[in-house]
Amino acid sequence: MSDTVPLHDTAPLARDYSLTGPSGVRAVEIGLAAAEWYHSDVPRKMFKTLIKRRDGPAMRDTAIWVGLHILFAAGGIYFWGSWLCVPFWFAYGVLYGSACDSRWHECGHGTAFRTRWMNDVVYHIASFQVMRNPINWRWSHARHHTDTLIVGRDPEIAWMHPIGLVLKALAFVGVVETWQSLKVLARNAMGHVSPEEQTYIPESEWPKAIFWARVHMAIYVAVLCISIGMLVAGQGWASIIPILLVGGPRVYGCWHFVMTGLLQHGGLAENVIDHRLNSRTLYMNPISRWLYWNMNYHVEHHMFPMVPYHALPELHEQIKHDLPKPNTSIWDGYREMMDAVMRQRQDPDYALRKELPPTAQPYNEALHNEVPERSPA
Repeated sequence: MSDTVPLHDTAPLARDYSLTGPSGVRAVEIGLAAAEWYHSDVPRKMFKTLIKRRDGPAMRDTAIWVGLHILFAAGGIYFWGSWLCVPFWFAYGVLYGSACDSRWHECGHGTAFRTRWMNDVVYHIASFQVMRNPINWRWSHARHHTDTLIVGRDPEIAWMHPIGLVLKALAFVGVVETWQSLKVLARNAMGHVSPEEQTYIPESEWPKAIFWARVHMAIYVAVLCISIGMLVAGQGWASIIPILLVGGPRVYGCWHFVMTGLLQHGGLAENVIDHRLNSRTLYMNPISRWLYWNMNYHVEHHMFPMVPYHALPELHEQIKHDLPKPNTSIWDGYREMMDAVMRQRQDPDYALRKELPPTAQPYNEALHNEVPERSPA
């Protein structure tokens, strides 16, 4: 059972989500930035087992991921000109445009593989596929974990108020976000690191961010040139195959990572220091879990980000007595989330508050009434 309840008694105002505005300053002043977060108790011996890194699971899953890329791309090219190519390109798009997000995520944490260079290689490939500057986003995500959903501090808040449902719907086809990602990469490639990026990327890392942006943009330009060359050579519609292989899946294959990503924190509380209040765990089918690398156990991941993806189901079993009841499916999660989101459109200070089991410790709400300053709408 869960309720949607007001966290604050203030009138709805437009929040300032910028990382250089007064909300971030206020979050630091009141102790919301880099705060001491609540963690469920895990026996020390068990925890040491859970955080142990291994190469085997990620090597297996990465080999399958790469192999399926090759298989479905080959099928799409072989059956080109026939409707039989469509399911191959659809599957290829999901593997490229959605599974890349979870690989980017876990390898960015450095937990997928035990061997560092393996994490780095997959991280850079997945960053390219999802059109993220690998340097910017490594530091962005570190801040996201330090200050999860803290307004003015977290650069990765997906559900900003006022919530625009049209933009959220467009995210499933990736056009807007792909364009925005390309603009950031192009800006970085021209040597510009934005003021907001400068708040979480150390200055020593700026040259790396510029270098990798140039590498990514050079590859995209090369692919576009190949496609144009094929068109000029009379290849017709086959000239779009290079774009379907590289870059294009970020648009037509991103729907699964958007679908699962919106569930992570949607409808939940901002400006709290208990991940049970701002993150969502849910059960899902085995295929989605493989594509998502078990990030459906999202409360667990935020509490203990150093636990590898393959150990998250066991971590869940160890601490589920201290967590809200998980949603039973993706559909169940969306029903719950969208009910809260629609109410938040009327009052941004509402948030879904899930009931804890009798075995759980109470929510840590010491700072939840202290909110960063917000500017009038």
